[in-house]
Formats: sequence, C-alpha cells, structure tokens
Amino acid sequence: MEAKGTCKVAILDRQLIGYWDCEPDRPLDASSPQALLPNILNVPVRSVTETAVGVSASGLMLESWVKWQDDRLILGREAFGRMPLYWTQVGEIVWFASHVRLLLGIIDRASIDVAGFYGYSCFSYVPTPLTPISEIQAVPAGSQLCLELLDGKISQTQLEYRSLDRWRSHTPAAAQLNDETVAISQLQALLQSAVERQIADLPPHEPVGVFLSGGLDSAIVAALLVRNGVKVRAYTLDFGAEGISEQPYAEQVAQHLQIPLTKVPVTAKLVRKSIDLTARALDLPFGDGVTVPLYLLCEAAKQEVSIVFNGEGGDQLFAGWTNKPTIAASIYGGNTDFDRHYLQTFHRLYNYERQAFQSPILPQIEPLNPADWLATALDPNAAPELLHRLRRASLMLKGAQNIHPRATNLAGWHQLQVRSIFCDLPLAEWTFGVAGTLYLQGACEKYILKRAVEDLLPAEIVWRTKRGMGVPLTAWLLGELWADLGNWLNPQVLQQGGYWQPDIAARLASGKFGGAIQGRRIGEILWLIIMWERWRVNVLGIEPTKSTWRHPFWIPHPLWRSIQSYRDRID
Repeated sequence: MEAKGTCKVAILDRQLIGYWDCEPDRPLDASSPQALLPNILNVPVRSVTETAVGVSASGLMLESWVKWQDDRLILGREAFGRMPLYWTQVGEIVWFASHVRLLLGIIDRASIDVAGFYGYSCFSYVPTPLTPISEIQAVPAGSQLCLELLDGKISQTQLEYRSLDRWRSHTPAAAQLNDETVAISQLQALLQSAVERQIADLPPHEPVGVFLSGGLDSAIVAALLVRNGVKVRAYTLDFGAEGISEQPYAEQVAQHLQIPLTKVPVTAKLVRKSIDLTARALDLPFGDGVTVPLYLLCEAAKQEVSIVFNGEGGDQLFAGWTNKPTIAASIYGGNTDFDRHYLQTFHRLYNYERQAFQSPILPQIEPLNPADWLATALDPNAAPELLHRLRRASLMLKGAQNIHPRATNLAGWHQLQVRSIFCDLPLAEWTFGVAGTLYLQGACEKYILKRAVEDLLPAEIVWRTKRGMGVPLTAWLLGELWADLGNWLNPQVLQQGGYWQPDIAARLASGKFGGAIQGRRIGEILWLIIMWERWRVNVLGIEPTKSTWRHPFWIPHPLWRSIQSYRDRID
C-alpha cells in the first residue's frame, strides 16, 4: 500500500537535508534550500519499513537516519551521538538536516531560544532536544523521533522520542562480572573486535591519522591499529611554554610504536586567525577551549589522510577523570545535593546567573531547572550503582551531546571521516556488566582498561595519572588576545544582544566575578561567552552593532592590572 505524503532527502558530502510533506503534489515555495542543495528533490525515501537513508561520521554505519513507516516520519540517531540531526516544521512541511545551518534558510526569522541559551551557559553545549534556535529542535542521541500523519495533517501532538533498544548498552546488567582475570581476557577480545570492525574497509597501505594526546585512550587506539598492521600517522598539539605539555608523552608513544608524529602548533595568533572558521565548522556553539586546537589538528591531518581515529569515549566507558570528586560529593553531601554537585562538575555559569545575564533574561529562566536536562541520564532507576550511573551520565551528556558531535563537525568540515574505537556498541554493553570495583580501585581510575593493555604500551604511559588538555586560555586572553576581547565581547554589542551583561568580560578579567572563578576558570568562562558570540556572527549571520571604546581592553593588560590594584588599595 502506497503511503500518503512525500518524503525526500539529499545526501551531499556527508550532509543530509530533506523534507516530509503530507501533500505529495504541493509545490515548495522559495524558502526551500534547493538553491543551496539542488539535488534535494532527487532522492526519494520510499514507503517501505526497511528504508533508511542517513549519514555517518565514520563511513561505517548510519549514525543518523530517516525512515518512512505507516504514515510516520521517523528520525533517529545512534546512542553515541556522533552525527547530529535536527528538524523544524514550517506549515505542514517538516524539514530535517544534519546541520542547523542547512535549516536556517527555511525559517523566516530565527530567534534565540532562551532555554537553549541557558543550557549552553550551564554546560558549554546546548542540551538536546533543545537548540539555541527556538524554531529548530534536535533529535536526542539514542532515540527516534516519530511524527505521525493524522487526517491528512502532520500531528505534533503525536510527537514522541522513543529510546532505542541500543540504549540498553548504557544500562547495567543484572549480573556483574567481578573476576579480574576473566574481565581482562574479555576486554582484550572486545577491543580487538572493535578495531577489526573499524579497519575492515581500509584500503591496503593507505595511512590513517590518530589524534595522539599523550593520554592513555588515544595511545591505546594507536597501539591497536599498529598491532593490526594499519599504517598510522600521529598528530599531537603543541601549546608551547604557556600550556600544560602532554607532548613528551605523545612522543614517547610514537617512538614506542615507531610511527611518525606531527606536532601541530597552537598559538594565540593561530587562535585569533581560526576562531571564526571554527565557529562555522562547529555549526552549534560549543564552549570548550579545545575546539580551536582540534580544528587546527584536523586541518593538519587533512594534508595527509582522509580518515582519523581518536580516543574519545574511553573516559566515559571506563570511569575516568571526574568520577572521584562526584562520588565523594555524593557520599559526604547527601543524596539531595547530588544533581547540584553533578552540575558543578561542568564548571560553567550554573549559580552565576545574576552575575552573568541581563535582568530581562532572569524571569525567563526562573522556571527552568538545569537538573531536568540531566534527569534521564542520572536516573537512579536506570543505574542504581553510583559509578555506573556516573558512567551512563557521562556517555549520554558529556559524550553524546558535546564531545562526539563537535568532533564530527570539525572533522567533517575538513572532509575527514572520524572513527572512535571506544564508540563500539558491544564494548559499551560489556562495560555495564562489569563491577564498579574493576573500574575504580583506590586512586586508580580505569583500572581494568589499564590491566588489559599493559602489553601494548610502556608502563609509564599506562599507569600515569590523567591530566586534562592544557589549553592556556587564561594566559592567551589576558595576554596576546587581550585587545581582541574588546572586539569579541564589546560591551555595547553585548548590551544590544540582550543576554550577557555588558561588562561581564571586564569583571571576569579582574578576577572579581565569583569566588570559584579564578585562574584557568577565568579563561574558560570568557571562552564560553566568546564562542557563543562568534556563533551568532558566523552561523546566524548577526552582524555586530556599533561598538564602544568604553572598556579596558584597549589599555595594555599589565597597566590595567596596576590600575585595578591601585583602586583596590584606596577603596
């Protein structure tokens, strides 16, 4: 039986855009993006249950897809959240795309969504299904959106996000494996299987890139690829004297594996040059300081390879990095404080709303509770054991909504496929059948993973303490990029934008914004605001209003600090 309506989609250069119309013969108006993607009407999605047209970040499997089934449009995403998918409804036509910018031409006038803005300020990414644009929604990772056709009309009352069965891979098994020897053997086999799946289509002798941070996860990826006979070229970031250097560890791994290592310099000058290109490549605002360095890493890799592997997902799967302080906060703070403590692990502007936002925004965000955006991920019924709950939350929030989509968009901008060995469903499902004591033993995080790879890498790489990527944001912004703050966060532009308080950059730079925002946190919060503003300019196309010179950033920073110190003494 032929289904009603029309659903058509185009896939060009790993970008997907299409529409669903309940009237097959309705002519599309001039607002359609056919001028941008002229082939949009040439690839119909036919009315069969099995049909799925989609896109992939890795080139291995569909990670976002479109189906047409029983008069329903189904938009779906894989559980790891590697390829985004967005949708909007204009009249009786539903449009969908892999990038927000592809939908902007559909909307008469895009408006900022206050909830999306607030979520971004709390997390440094916009929590799904929100986007920063009121008229556009995101399909959450690990779910399918079902839009139904009722009485010849598309019914949003039937809007439903259904979790995929594959979310079970993020739910603890009833029986937990406690035997360390058995767990090591099983994990080694699973890692090998994951690698085999991801290299099966590689052309013989063609090199692939590995983003080698110097940390354990990317080192494991490089070692597994080399052991399986893949020709590997490694790329690592070099922040110079200002950053926390991980470069010696990357060099040690490269020497051990006997692979070439390209050091990619990241300087304040290069950040200034690349910030707008990064904002365009990201598509949505992502406020982590690593985004421009990763853009530069992709730019360097593109010169030599077309496929890159990263170590993303290892921390989320194997309980790394932020779990210990959160567990301690839960134990000593009581269950009523758990959500608040988890929110604070993002180290953004949660609880600083009155210092950050203009007064008209405050009543609009008052009904919003950021904990609601964490509720599904932190659901104790889905993961009663605390460590598994934290792992589940990290996969669903920091991984699926931040780390993976930004990596996909940055790589895709440079025509790179990005693959992540730790984004493997059988491996993920196995990790939730392993007792928490095999992940966290005393002060040692990711214990079982380290035991499983002891024969692959030097002991000092396997067992060294985790350190975050040392992006020297504060040093750059209060140093060589000081004058740029007057342009990026100009008080008059912020005032007319209507969201950030106009003097927020000066208060942050003075160290007087809030007690916990000192040192590197100053640079992180400044960067959060900068990336939002550069996104507005480079993706939304909002041209800055007339700027003002009534700010401190035209004064050399050392002189301004001296003036501030003098004022503090006489007050």
